[in-house]
Amino acid sequence: MLITNEFEVPAPIEKVWGFFQDIPHVAACLPGTELTKDLGDDRYEGLVGIRMGPVRLKFTGTADIVERDEAGRRIVVNAAGADERGRGQAAMGVTAKLTRARAGTKVGVHMDLQISGAAAQYGRGMISDVTAVLMREFAANLQDGMARLDRGESLAGAAPAARQASGLAIGLQAALMALRRVYARFFLPYQSPAS
Repeated sequence: MLITNEFEVPAPIEKVWGFFQDIPHVAACLPGTELTKDLGDDRYEGLVGIRMGPVRLKFTGTADIVERDEAGRRIVVNAAGADERGRGQAAMGVTAKLTRARAGTKVGVHMDLQISGAAAQYGRGMISDVTAVLMREFAANLQDGMARLDRGESLAGAAPAARQASGLAIGLQAALMALRRVYARFFLPYQSPAS
């Protein structure tokens, strides 16, 4: 399943790219993500926990940075893991590309996601909506993380939102996105023009 998201960060591209080079800092901004071990050579072990509706999943696995393109401001990560209770597996290739934007830096994220087990019961639309919500949280946490570092603070005690992906909040936001899509698809074409 291919998923694409983008967001803007009000900071120069050089500063955002520098932040992306510190993987523990980036992981601290990803909701539900925790790095547990640096394996060296751009390889990491970690946990990703998320709750979608009644299903709560906690994946353990590895992430490998397979490409860093300094000139193109592009980073590619491959990650794979399995649910701790054996209820599913996930593999994902993520490409993040930074480009200059009027307000600072645009971050484009392209994900190729394969899932099996409990999480696979959700359709593409729901998974895309949940991913969009997580990307918004990541963007906010990224800005906060960069501001913390500017003030000389540590990201070790980052906001709780960066440490857990709340099922209720994510589910509600994803449901609202789905309802907006349905409304736009079925009701807007039938509205009569204003007189």
